[in-house]
Parts: sequence; structure tokens; C-alpha cells
Amino acid sequence: MRYVKLLTGLVLFGVGLWLGLVAELGVGPWDVLTGGLSQQLGTPFGRTAIGVSVVVLLIGLAARVRPGIGTLLNVVVIGVVLDVLLATPLLADLDAQPVLLRLATVVLGIATVAAGSALYIGAHLGPGPRDGLMVALHHRTGWRIGTCRALLEGVVLVLGALLGGPVGVGTVMFAAGIGPAVQVAFRVLRQTPVARPVEVPA
Repeated sequence: MRYVKLLTGLVLFGVGLWLGLVAELGVGPWDVLTGGLSQQLGTPFGRTAIGVSVVVLLIGLAARVRPGIGTLLNVVVIGVVLDVLLATPLLADLDAQPVLLRLATVVLGIATVAAGSALYIGAHLGPGPRDGLMVALHHRTGWRIGTCRALLEGVVLVLGALLGGPVGVGTVMFAAGIGPAVQVAFRVLRQTPVARPVEVPA
């Protein structure tokens, strides 16, 4: 059941990101940072994103958040879900729809990412590199998980904007809403963040 929870959470996470992308009202804070670094360094967006993930993973390791199978599947499953959904005609014309509908899609995307985060982190099979930082901050400071998530997203957003990354109203909504949404999702779904180094069962 832990693996089912993990995969379900990762799929939901990918769906939530896809909803934010098709709304075309601004990318999430981490993509703002990636875009800003890509411009400053003159490197491709994808390669820059990989570099950011590696750096974040190393920081997490230094904070004693050890990777698990969930850490590895984080990149693979979410990427596959995004590729599959973006290749379909689903919501392909959403950018031509009224702004209110697109804003509602962003809100739905935030809620879906939050639910996915709570499930796959709650499976205790290893958080993704970025969520690992959130968990590490939570355990080091004792702050609520939502507060930690919001703080990280806000810092990343400011850095990305200063570097010239793309910012839109959807970006601000994600940065402001993801922390509280994750906090609510952990409570509603009765999940808990990883409390100790993960050992993957045989």
C-alpha cells in the first residue's frame, strides 16, 4: 500500500503541474528560478533544471534527508505524466478561455499538487529533492510543514525573479497557496512527513 500511495501521489503531483501549465498564467516558483538561471548562464532550460535538482538533492543530503525509491520515482513518474498529458488535446484551448476559468484551473492545480505531495511524502519512501528540503526545514526548526513549504517557495520565487525568470499571477498564487494547501492536505489525508532516514523495504 505504501507503493500505491507513492505512485498515486506522484501522478497527482504531475496532474497538478500540468493544470498550472495549461492555464498559462505563470510558472511555479521553482520553474521561475530555473528560467532565471537558464538566462543568466546561457544553458538550456532542461539541463538547468537537472542542475538545480542535483544541487537541491545535495543540500538535502547534507541536512540528513536520505533519498529513497520515492526520490528517484519523483523525477521519472512526474515527468512521464506531464509528457503524456501535454501530448493530448485535453485542455489544449484553455488559454483562449475566460481568465476566471483559467484562475480556477490554477487553484485546482495547487490543490492537486498539495494532495499529491502529502500522499507521496506520507508513503515514507523518500521525498523528492525539493520536498526533502521542506521536510528537513520542518524537522530542524519545528515549524509547521505548510510554513516551511511557503517559505521555500517564496525564497525561490524572489531569487528567480531577481534573475529574470518568468513570473505571472499563477506564480504568485502558487507561491502563496501551496504552503497552506500542503498543510491542509497532510491533515485531511492523515499523512505525516518523514520523521527519520528512510529504509526501503525489501
